[in-house]
Formats: sequence, structure tokens, C-alpha cells
Amino acid sequence: MTHATIDTPELGSEDNRYGPTAARPAPSDKRRLSSKTVDIHAHVSIAAAWDYMTPHFDASKIAMVKHSNDETRALNMKQDKDRTVAMKDRDDRLRVLDAMGIDMQVVAPIPFQCWYQSPPEHCIKGSQIVNDGIAEWVGGAADRFVGLGTVPMTEPEEAAAELTRCMTELNMKGVQILTNIDGEEISNARFEPFWKKAEELGALVMVHPNGFTQGDRFEDYYFANVMGNPLETSLALAHLIFSGTMERFPNLKILGVHGGGYLPAYSGRIDHAWGARKDSAAGLPKPPTEYLKRMYFDSVVFTPDQLEYLVAQYGADHIVMGTDYPYDMADYDPVEHIVSSDLSEADKAAVAGGSALKLLGLD
Repeated sequence: MTHATIDTPELGSEDNRYGPTAARPAPSDKRRLSSKTVDIHAHVSIAAAWDYMTPHFDASKIAMVKHSNDETRALNMKQDKDRTVAMKDRDDRLRVLDAMGIDMQVVAPIPFQCWYQSPPEHCIKGSQIVNDGIAEWVGGAADRFVGLGTVPMTEPEEAAAELTRCMTELNMKGVQILTNIDGEEISNARFEPFWKKAEELGALVMVHPNGFTQGDRFEDYYFANVMGNPLETSLALAHLIFSGTMERFPNLKILGVHGGGYLPAYSGRIDHAWGARKDSAAGLPKPPTEYLKRMYFDSVVFTPDQLEYLVAQYGADHIVMGTDYPYDMADYDPVEHIVSSDLSEADKAAVAGGSALKLLGLD
């Protein structure tokens, strides 16, 4: 079996590489931190869930697949084969964490295992199988892994019930949901039972994209991911703010992956619109960025200057280290990313792990 460790040459090819980012210079040596490090954004695939869901799941309905050209689809199929070990082998993942200098990793399902396009009864059952699989994965190395589950968001009451099971029976710290529920905004009123339960339980809700729903212009150049995913996250977070969801549930713990998309980097525009136009004010009693600053964002932004900006604007207590492992758009040296920045030593320690430990209640 070929292992997926990050120093292995079999990781990819010129067509599809997995390794150090081209967005920042490669270091001459690997620098590490003495403080505890936590990767809050990584994925695993649960084989038993595929076994059950394959007859009840049509991937072509998912935006990431629907709005891609033939070349991208072929490379994505190759990636699925390339990353089989990386997605499923816990021992291999532990070797990767050691090589990356990561003490603990929060694992969530791959986005394709959220099942929102499937019939309700199968979405519910498939979600339960995924969560049982995540719990088993974490339980095999509980000192190194923390779990985030999935919930059948198409059925909000069932989603709230499964969230409760994740938190109380499976010892998870929260769940991953996608940026839209088969085209519905996550801020729609019918999802309030889920948000109410998430706040009640203190659950972390990781909001993750899987392609942009109106993606006709994103089919070439892998733009469905490169451009579409951050835009999806930006819209989802903005809807949570402008709909009043963050006002009604002030203690929600929302994690926007990939640095929160584009919204945190251009937040002044939403405040300007809120103050300038009635149709953008949305009845919010406070400027939109007041709610944005309650959210958390990961470090998967690839360049030190962007990371420094996020910390300056939102505080080191709201920026947490992530990888998006084991995909091709992952950061394969996240600790070096933080070390190479101009953040203070205290902020480096917070972003690398301290803030995540507090957020997860593990400090």
C-alpha cells in the first residue's frame, strides 16, 4: 500500500500535486513551535457510508461536479484515487501529522458525504453512518483527533436531533454543514431548529463549500473550487448576518473555512451598504461586521500577509490553524505558514493551537 505521507513522491504528478504551496516561498528548513498545535480543518472519508449511500446519491447534482469541465472532472477522479489512503487510513494520517508538526487534528466528513441531494430517509441514515464512522476514527487515537459530524440539514428537526447525538453520545465538538442546503440558504427560517440546538449545545458549526451553485462562469480552470468555494462561503456567512440569524443566536460558534472566503477581507463594504441603504440595513441593530467578528476563520489563506490581516482585524482568538488536508488545495505546512508570519509570539501560539483549544473546550 502506498502511504500518503507528505514527503512521499507518489503523492501526485505534474497534473495534480499535493504538497507545499506555490503561494509562498519554501523554507530552507522546517521551523516548528513549542506550543500545542491544532489543525481545525481536515477531512476523512467513511467507507461504510459510501457502501450504503451509493444507490441513493447522484454526485452530478452537486455544484462542484455540475460546474466543472471535462478536464477538471478527470483530475478530480484521479484525486479520489490518489487520496484513498490519505482519506481512510488513520495510521497514515498520524504519520502526516507528525511530519507537519501537528499535535491534534479536527476531522470532518468530506463535503460529498453530506448527502443533501438524497431522499430524506437516506440522508438521515447516511449521516448517522458517517458520524458513527467519524467517532470510530477519533476513538482509535483520541489524544490526536477530535470529531465533527454531519447532520441531515434537509430535515431540520432531524438535523437538531442528530447534532444532539453527535455531541452527547459520540463525544464530538460540533458538525460540518455546507454553505447551502441543496440550493437553500442556511439562514432560511426553516433551519432555525438546528441553529437553536447548536447554540444550546455550544456546538462548533463549520461552514464548508462544495462548489458555487450559480457556477456557469466557473467551469474552466478549476474555478468551481478556486473562485467558487470562497465565494460560496462569503455568501453563506453574509446570509447568516443579514438574515438576523447571528442576532437571534448571539452565542453561535461559526467557523468559516478558507479564511472565511472573501468576506473578511472586504468587510467594510457590508458596513457601508448597511449604513447607506434601507434594503441593505436588514433591520440589524448593529453594523454587519459586529456579527462577522463573532465568527471564526481558519488560516488556509496561503500567504503570511493575509494571515496577518485576519489576525489584525478579528483577533488571534478568532483565527485558527487549518489545512484542508488531504486535498490538492490544502496547506501542507501550516505551522511554517504561521511561523513565517510577522505575528507576535503570543499570537502565533494562539493561532497555531491555543485559540482552537479554547473554542473546542479543550484548554
